[in-house]
Amino acid sequence: MEATPGRERLIEQFKADGLHVMFGNPGTVEQGFLDAVDAAADFHYVLALQETVAAGIADGYARATGGAALLQLHSGVGLGNGIGMLYQSLRGHTPLVVVAGDAGVRYDAMDAQMACDLVAMARPVTKYATRVTDPRSVLRTVRRAVKIALTPPRGPVFVALPMDVLDELNSEPVLPTSVPLTDVAPSPASVGRAAELLAAAERPVVLIGDGVALSGAQAELVAVAELLGADVYEVDSSEVNIAASHPLRRGQTGHMFGPHSKELIGGADGVLIVGTYVFPEVFPELESPFRAGAKVVHIDLDAYEIAKNHPVDLGLAADPKEALRALAGVLRQRQTTRQRAAAAARLDARARERARAALDGGRSDDDGTPMAVFLRTLAERTGGDLIVFDEALTTSPLVTRYLPAERPGDYHLTRGGSLGVGLPGAVGAKLARPDRLVVGFAGDGGSMYTYQALWTAVRHGIDAKFVVCNNRKYRLLDDNITRYWQERDIAEHAFPGSFDLSHPEIDFAGLARALGADGTRVEKPDEAVTAVTRMLAHPGPYLVDIQI
Repeated sequence: MEATPGRERLIEQFKADGLHVMFGNPGTVEQGFLDAVDAAADFHYVLALQETVAAGIADGYARATGGAALLQLHSGVGLGNGIGMLYQSLRGHTPLVVVAGDAGVRYDAMDAQMACDLVAMARPVTKYATRVTDPRSVLRTVRRAVKIALTPPRGPVFVALPMDVLDELNSEPVLPTSVPLTDVAPSPASVGRAAELLAAAERPVVLIGDGVALSGAQAELVAVAELLGADVYEVDSSEVNIAASHPLRRGQTGHMFGPHSKELIGGADGVLIVGTYVFPEVFPELESPFRAGAKVVHIDLDAYEIAKNHPVDLGLAADPKEALRALAGVLRQRQTTRQRAAAAARLDARARERARAALDGGRSDDDGTPMAVFLRTLAERTGGDLIVFDEALTTSPLVTRYLPAERPGDYHLTRGGSLGVGLPGAVGAKLARPDRLVVGFAGDGGSMYTYQALWTAVRHGIDAKFVVCNNRKYRLLDDNITRYWQERDIAEHAFPGSFDLSHPEIDFAGLARALGADGTRVEKPDEAVTAVTRMLAHPGPYLVDIQI
């Protein structure tokens, strides 16, 4: 095979793996590679103004496509900028293939300007981090990284690419990466044991996470939950793992404080955990949240997550779709008449409860607010046919009340704790799904982390829409410190000034216009209706700043 410069051959390897879009921000040590990118056919570079934004767009793109995304960062300084968003991708299992340049292997002994240990920097926020030093192993190393990124548990990987290594002639074969299949089913004996442990439960609970969505196991999950008559709680859940309207869905467990999760599931006598670990709070319970004698079965492709924090009666390292399908079959065969009747009664009770709530109309004190009017109007105008990228945080309950997450791929929730996900995530999702309306929701605080994403959307003709839920503060911190005061018997007093964003006031619509987009500010309910009309009619990125 004729030798070509490594920088050119690397692009062919990316294309062989279906990676035709690269997100990034350029730098001098990547200049030769980016020159080749500019000249490459069928390869597109999406420019962001800062690496955090590039990483957020790449994350949103990967989540919307269900595949890997390619991210280029600029050496150590760019990697440093992207670290927080890479942590988000690590916790959320997004398969990002991250590359960064450095000046060259020949300069390793010089401790030159910008020199740093890129691999050591990347390792805490990636599944795999390495540096290519042999020009004969550039493509081999990249294929290994792609394989690791796409093998469950998925996650970001990092490859440092020295400039002189990419300048060398390269004759490696360009081959599609071999990614192992993981549709692994548990043994019949293991499935039988799981059914035995769960079938007799009188207060069963199912705890689910994004492993369900990754496996495409939503239908199988519903089948098992209905057979058990089990309440379903979403734990580490940021995708549509079960339709919001299903009567057995009971919402999310705690995100911040462990006692909340314990209150929800502490009475269960049978617990099935699927596609998540328990529990991903910031301040989790140190003792087991399960009641004494409860039977606990845990299914996940990632064996590390099974019984990571609390013992289980049975752990199955298996594909959720295959395991749940088999479990449903065995439950149908083995459940007694009494068990089937009891499960059906629990399901019917939840369905009647949901019907009563719908008949009541789900009325709330929020109904007349500008945000509620905006969401209700948006739902009516679109029929709910849109993709929501949700970083609304304290406003999320209102968003999902009017725009419930029903279909896989139609809703993405922030994960990992990094602010600044909503705007770039929506840009990435819209680039991946140009046929769909995509609306990103973010708080005013989070928006300011990555507002430059609007510039990227304008530059590349990405028609995403954005909503800033503007309460002029880091509202979640108000809620959390209130809990802190209560736990420590501290009298309530004024919130710390560092939580406040009201002075000086941020003109988000003006900021959108400064970046080439357009926008409007909503202060009154009647303005919200007009804002929806303008947003949907505008042929390009549009931002609505809604005062809360």
